[in-house]
Amino acid sequence: MSSSIFLSSDVVIFIFLESILFFLLTLSLYFVILILKNWDFKSTTALQYGLEKKSYLVTLIIYFTIALKLLLLPYFVYSIDILSNIVPGAMCGAGVISANEYGESLLILKTFILFFTSLWLVINQEDIKEKEFPYIKKKFFYFIFIFILITLEFYLNIKYFSNISTDSIVTCCSAIYSSVGDTNPLPLSMNLQALLISFYFIYILSFISNLKKLFIVSAVLSSTFLYISYYALLYFFGTYIYELPTHHCPFCMLQKDYFYIGYLIFISLFLGTFYGIVNLGLKLIIKKEITKYYIYSNIFNTIFIFICTFYVLNYYIKNGVLL
Repeated sequence: MSSSIFLSSDVVIFIFLESILFFLLTLSLYFVILILKNWDFKSTTALQYGLEKKSYLVTLIIYFTIALKLLLLPYFVYSIDILSNIVPGAMCGAGVISANEYGESLLILKTFILFFTSLWLVINQEDIKEKEFPYIKKKFFYFIFIFILITLEFYLNIKYFSNISTDSIVTCCSAIYSSVGDTNPLPLSMNLQALLISFYFIYILSFISNLKKLFIVSAVLSSTFLYISYYALLYFFGTYIYELPTHHCPFCMLQKDYFYIGYLIFISLFLGTFYGIVNLGLKLIIKKEITKYYIYSNIFNTIFIFICTFYVLNYYIKNGVLL
């Protein structure tokens, strides 16, 4: 099986950057454990003074490392899209992701890490606002959890890219995301009309719950909206982006042919979902709520809704019919 790590300069850059960031996080872990073991803010000893200085440096390293990892996710998607020009049968990133048994697991793990690391950044921001760093232990314990996930991610990165074959033909996106026979690919076996009604209805409910600042309800609705939105985008709105009723793929819209609109779509969906969920995470970890995030959730969800609806209306105005 041919190794894909050296087939594309983009992949080489990605693995190199991931390796540097993983090294920095591993180094940070050592000091995090040291700080957690000896931290006592009320103490006036030289040890505590040294730990406080170390905590500034470690927090800064973790902050910028996590921020760079967030930026690397779009680059990861871009890199696998580039590999579609090398891997036989792949028309976009969908085929490359399914090229071996590690791809889908890696992508799902990266999505979870995206949520967890973004929450860490929010907790860290709240911690450094206070003079006594009231959340320092909680954010460092939480970092250890994130580090475990990132370690698994780093392992899967290597396994995934080193096990892509350039000799075997992979399945293209048309075959991956098309329904087989009479099988209904939509959730809960609903039809397309029910899916669209659910899509807009859950958006409205989520918007209202954010206005009412109901953190548990907002989190549940945001999670549900993410789930429903994926299928609505895949089996309805995406067809209007491609202007092909049979083209169901979440990766092709990330390509130049469609003006990279997929990046804006998925970023707005992620941010809308994240800000709808984040207050539940803050309540569980630091017993705090930040009301402005409800507004952010509504803003980004609305942007996502607007983009999806625009493509449908634009197609109808130009052609006078729906797909």
